[in-house]
Amino acid sequence: MTYTVAVRTLCEFTAKRGDLDLRFTPSPDANEGRAGHLAIASRRPNGYETEIALSGTFGALTVRGRADGYDPAAHRLEEFKTYRGDLDSMRENQRALHWAQLRVYGWLMCERQRVDSIELALVYYDVGSGRETALVEHASAAELKRAFDDQCRRFVAWAEQESAHRATRDAALAQLRLPHPSFRRGQRELAEAVWRAASQGRCLLAQAPTGIGKTIGTLFPMLKAAPRAALDKVFFLSAKSSGRQLALDALDTLAAAQPDGATLPLRVLELVARDKSCEHPDLACHGESCPLARGFYDRLPAARAAALEHRRLDRSTLADVAREHRVCPYYLGQELARWSDVIVGDYNYYFDTSAILFMLAAHNQWCTALLVDEAHNLPERARAMYSAELAQTQIDAVRHSANAPVKRALTRLQRHWNTLNAVQPGVYRATDMLPSDLLAALGELIAALGDQFAEPAEPALLRDPELERFYFDALHFVRIAERFDTQSLFDVTPIAAPTTRGRRGPRTTLCIRNVVPAGALRARIAAAHSVTLFSATLAPSHYYADMLGLPADTVHLDIDAPFAADQLEVHVARRISTRYRDRERSLDALVERIATQYDARPGNYLCFFSSYDYLERAANAFVARHPQVVTWRQSRTMDEAAQHAFVARFVEDGCGIGFAVLGGAFGEGIDLPGTRLIGTFIATLGMPQVNPVNEQLRARMDTLYGAGFDYTYLIPGLRKVVQAAGRVIRTERDRGVVHLLDDRFARAEVRALLPGWWRIEGGRGGDV
Repeated sequence: MTYTVAVRTLCEFTAKRGDLDLRFTPSPDANEGRAGHLAIASRRPNGYETEIALSGTFGALTVRGRADGYDPAAHRLEEFKTYRGDLDSMRENQRALHWAQLRVYGWLMCERQRVDSIELALVYYDVGSGRETALVEHASAAELKRAFDDQCRRFVAWAEQESAHRATRDAALAQLRLPHPSFRRGQRELAEAVWRAASQGRCLLAQAPTGIGKTIGTLFPMLKAAPRAALDKVFFLSAKSSGRQLALDALDTLAAAQPDGATLPLRVLELVARDKSCEHPDLACHGESCPLARGFYDRLPAARAAALEHRRLDRSTLADVAREHRVCPYYLGQELARWSDVIVGDYNYYFDTSAILFMLAAHNQWCTALLVDEAHNLPERARAMYSAELAQTQIDAVRHSANAPVKRALTRLQRHWNTLNAVQPGVYRATDMLPSDLLAALGELIAALGDQFAEPAEPALLRDPELERFYFDALHFVRIAERFDTQSLFDVTPIAAPTTRGRRGPRTTLCIRNVVPAGALRARIAAAHSVTLFSATLAPSHYYADMLGLPADTVHLDIDAPFAADQLEVHVARRISTRYRDRERSLDALVERIATQYDARPGNYLCFFSSYDYLERAANAFVARHPQVVTWRQSRTMDEAAQHAFVARFVEDGCGIGFAVLGGAFGEGIDLPGTRLIGTFIATLGMPQVNPVNEQLRARMDTLYGAGFDYTYLIPGLRKVVQAAGRVIRTERDRGVVHLLDDRFARAEVRALLPGWWRIEGGRGGDV
């Protein structure tokens, strides 16, 4: 088998050494880098060559790349690198990588010209001052070839191992077995659609009811299709940790079901947030502070090899391997993404502005397939990813850490900001235009901050976390501003906090608010070979197609529920209103409705409310009238352990009532089959609060789609309701009840967005 590799990829694999060092230093952006390269080349003599294509072979391996510059008269090969600030502060691992690339190019040039030696120059260009620094060495072709051969030998050994793994993996996946005697009702239809979409390179939007086994029903066919579709990676993306755990468990189930106890050669990696995997949260991420960062790249090859002996690299396994080899578990996981077959992680790892999986896939030209779990969450999550916010109070907070040029830039920004505030002081307002003068001032401030961070003379200022945070917020704001279009809006919100530090005038928050993330997501979806988005609540499908920018040829699948209407009693409380103005006077009726159902059939129930305040009032009223009933409540401050404890109280054949907020941790993604949960009460339509921001979203949705109220309020709200109700019936043997505690649930336009198999009117489904 033959292999082709880029010079940079070869060197990244074989030549990185030293510490992991994540101390922030400002670096040139892509435009500054290109300008720097042109500036260097413009200073070279006539006959100087740029962008020289070079290639060479080592056995079955071909190495290719483009050297930055070559002076034939001096027989000097140059590699250009741009930077900002103090060159002596450049990280050891960066410098080692730069030299490794240049030396590979040096050998390739020696081989092409059949010469015995060459002069190599690593040229660093300061984009701030225009100053060049050249680090020069004279190298013999023999020593360059020895280094090249050694790197290639190590890369080929790994590549052959990976190639063998891929062949074994694909052979096993072609024979993959369903881990159950047969498909559940509806599951086969889902699996066949996923397989076809993967095989044909299509996008699939699949609404499939809760309880049919969507996780197995999507993973099994996607993996089965992987050899046929030549997939390099499958990314399973979810909004919540519970969804990721279901995926990991399903992959274990698939592995255990293989014939004759064979091991499924499938590498599964769980990507976990940095704050959840860090072993030393009190230490900074560099070798002078954290022992796991010190010598990270020196120990990485052994840690990588040890990790890949495991088939399942979840959070705990990754931590164990990292601990054994004394490396950072979070960054070990990032490295292992290159060598894993299935990667399970949050949406942001692929869809965010700087998503690592998307960037790795593009850089390595992987053929990838996405499984997007609980995809009804993606529009709201993506909106947040492509929005940006700056608070004027941040300027007051960072001024004391700024040097003189930064303070002047802050003053200019403050002046333009105050001019903006004076248009309609103290009032929220939104517009479809960005303030160009303020953005220009913000750009000047970013440049001044970059210069300050690059200056080593004032280390106390460099490490100020507030100043650094403001810098990153400002960068993000400017980058999001570059995406501003008709699917965004710009708004100014007064800050209610008192004026600080004696400064006069109102303070505001500026927000570039993404309204429709379709424009941002379209390229991410198009980059994948196949994308399957699935959930129990993806209706109406045109809403999700509009919000997510799905291709015109997307396959829309709506699978009938495998449940009978008599499994679920659905009652609408036509004489209860949970509108804000009616909540107090309807509280007694609401509490009695809950109590009556509980008395008629004791068991475990969940009650959902629109806010923590409403939850507390209802729970207090219920406990006061019915103290004999066991209750427990969701709180604002619940961590993961507390959430697990809340769910754990729903035991088989138990009795009690949990009070929760709709749309929170317990409205979806939890599985309580059988008698662990026999009913829910939903005291809200789940619609977002009517406020100035949402009214602006409504107006823009009206302009774009002619359905402002539905797109802003009704569809997102009822999606939460259906998800919460879906906790009750999980299998074809379950029986339960749902009480919709608001008269608006009887309206035709609301009923149209509820599951078709629910029997709401007449008989057992009517009001009581």
